[in-house]
Amino acid sequence: MTRSQIWSLIGIVMLAAATAGAQTVQVDQAVKEYQRGPAVSGNLNSVGSDTMNNLMTYWGESFAKTYPTVRIQVEGKGSSTAPPALIAGTSQFGPMSRAMTPAEVDAIEKKYGFQPTQIRTALDTIGVYVNKDNPIASISVPEVDAIFSKTRKWGYPTDITTWGQLGLKGGWANKPISVFGRNSASGTYGFFKEHTLAKGDYKDTVKEQPGSASVVQGVSEDLYAIGYSGIGYRTSGVRALPLAPKAGVPAVEPNYANALSKAYPLSRYLFIYVVRDPRRPVDPLTKEFLKFVLSREGQEIVVKDGFLPLPAKVVDEELAKLN
Repeated sequence: MTRSQIWSLIGIVMLAAATAGAQTVQVDQAVKEYQRGPAVSGNLNSVGSDTMNNLMTYWGESFAKTYPTVRIQVEGKGSSTAPPALIAGTSQFGPMSRAMTPAEVDAIEKKYGFQPTQIRTALDTIGVYVNKDNPIASISVPEVDAIFSKTRKWGYPTDITTWGQLGLKGGWANKPISVFGRNSASGTYGFFKEHTLAKGDYKDTVKEQPGSASVVQGVSEDLYAIGYSGIGYRTSGVRALPLAPKAGVPAVEPNYANALSKAYPLSRYLFIYVVRDPRRPVDPLTKEFLKFVLSREGQEIVVKDGFLPLPAKVVDEELAKLN
């Protein structure tokens, strides 16, 4: 075998391995295919999560192939924009990457006389990203807290500002850590604040970004950066670090198995909220769209967008809310 043949064979093996890795996340076989319902038409508006912006767009485009007279408009400026839009009646869907707060639920109940309906649509793991060329192997939640927060509620003894404090040697040791995050309208900002900062305060030096993609882009372009974003926004320019819940315990990869088991500390659901009077049937157009999201086709879109599909048991629980 010639050298060129050897390298060709290596390339084929590497490609096969990469393809196999890409196929490890699959939709639960028990999730049913979408069954077309009654003919529906009209306009659907979605206002809320930036993390779910692409998901809502892809779901809308695919749904419109079945119902060509349906139009969906998606605005993704942050989860905190969803409740006001539902209250104002300017949107039917409020996608959120965090659960509504009690105050947000109360505001909707005050307006309509009933609470909003929460639909789980996908799983996500918030990745703690570093540049692809950063040699750090893993990180712990208290260390992340000491990087991002000025209050350090997880009890890390010192503020972390350089890569040397995380064990990197040589030219890395004295390099300042460049910190990227989301703005306060973001559900990811709120989830990260609650679960990683123990509701502490972000440092003033965090470079707040308007979207998930811009966080990842910032980290990919800055060798000494760190940031957080939904796993669906991972690119080849960054690595999502294994995360340990505390010092001295094994770090956990942000993968599907660890999201299902909740072993990964920053696992979460992605929600769509709707205003639905529990005494009346769900609006047919709204119902069909949500049925599509919770179908095999809808969950395959979740996988294609880089997020994680719901188990069939959860899908069945959410479908029951539409009856």
